[in-house]
Amino acid sequence: MRNLSILLLLVFLLADGCKSGKQVITRNVNQPPPSPSSKFSDQSTWVLGYFVRDQITRAPHSEWFIKGYDEYVINQEALDKLMKIQNEGISIKIVLGTWCPDSRKQVPRFMRIADAWKFPPAGITYIGVDDAKLSPVGEYESLNIQRVPTFIFYINNIEAGRIIENPVTSLEQDMVNILSKKD
Repeated sequence: MRNLSILLLLVFLLADGCKSGKQVITRNVNQPPPSPSSKFSDQSTWVLGYFVRDQITRAPHSEWFIKGYDEYVINQEALDKLMKIQNEGISIKIVLGTWCPDSRKQVPRFMRIADAWKFPPAGITYIGVDDAKLSPVGEYESLNIQRVPTFIFYINNIEAGRIIENPVTSLEQDMVNILSKKD
């Protein structure tokens, strides 16, 4: 009986000793994705922090991603100009909120353009934010994100320009305008 009491006391102390005073947000990556009928404002559907493109091409995000990607008609004249720009030394960060209508509209379009341009997937970094536009990414605050989506273009690791929320002309023409400074 005494051994059982000691064992219970040790279990209690170990369990209590592992608690932290900090709030921790966890996400089970083995958890099945939410159903496609989920509302995008539901926090359980948000993609936060660094992620890969595949995460927004699966349910529930595939609902908006595939539709936006397939339906976007690229401005061929701007794409032709973009194709003349060498993508060597160029990298892109996309900061988006999967809850945000502008992100759900512009990101699939941008990806269609990047694919047509044959931009290397490894050159694109995706960062998901919550509705306060915060992300659990170490360097995030230095990005100074005010609106999403924000597409940040780097040439040789130096910021060349941004497309914030919505393009000025079109995504592809704004990309040409930002990246043509390189040549």
